[in-house]
Amino acid sequence: MKRTIIKIDENKCTGCGLCAEGCHEGALQIIDDKARLVSELFCDGLGACIGECPEDAITLEEREAQPYNETETIKRISAKGDNTIIAHLKHLKEHNETEYLKKAIHYLKENNFKLNYDEFEKAEPHNHVGGCPGSKAMDFRNEIKEKSCEKEIEDNPSELRQWPIQLHLINPTASYYKNADVILVADCVAYSIGNFHEKYLKGKSIAIACPKLDSNKEIYVEKIKQMIDEAEIKSLNVMIMEVPCCNGLLQMAKHANEEAKKKVDIEVTVIGIKGEVKK
Repeated sequence: MKRTIIKIDENKCTGCGLCAEGCHEGALQIIDDKARLVSELFCDGLGACIGECPEDAITLEEREAQPYNETETIKRISAKGDNTIIAHLKHLKEHNETEYLKKAIHYLKENNFKLNYDEFEKAEPHNHVGGCPGSKAMDFRNEIKEKSCEKEIEDNPSELRQWPIQLHLINPTASYYKNADVILVADCVAYSIGNFHEKYLKGKSIAIACPKLDSNKEIYVEKIKQMIDEAEIKSLNVMIMEVPCCNGLLQMAKHANEEAKKKVDIEVTVIGIKGEVKK
């Protein structure tokens, strides 16, 4: 599968070991005086080690790699003691990886690790250092529930439940895509429909793309395929404009669905350039 994973520039790497110390998951080791990725299985692709590298030798890239496995990772980490376990749980919490966090805590409890889980089970979104802030995963679903209970309600509240939303930046297996109703939206759609948030976005997860201007079509097909197979999304509504080039987004979704092991029913909504629903 394609996913985001670290890349090491050996010409820049001095073998200082800071990245290995920062990688509690054990995916990085210093071998022959160079940092090496010893297991794709344990690399979560969240980029914590990037902030540790003083030589700028580590970057993130999207490529074919083994799927990350949280259960195998926490099993490996648990042998390193409580401090390393807690550091890993904090790492997941700070990156808002709630599904991975749940899996880790489930394994630890099942194997009778006596830790204080309260701060992790009541995890709230956290900011973190390292990586691009524009692509940092954020889950707004709990905030939306809290706002709906408040007395003061905005005239036009946002129904956005996540960040990022651009198909090039999203993690297709992020927690907010798991078993979710998803809308795959051409960039211009939301600007055309006055009640887009209330009518189409409410209660759903989203990814947006421009089939004409974006040049990442193969990556996009792979990501949609991962949503179907890995995140096991419940439904997919492809929202496109009536202009011919917009149909490319629908074709990408259909292609991904054909290649996926699992299948999902694809609903299509076509919007006119004046904001009316064509079909």
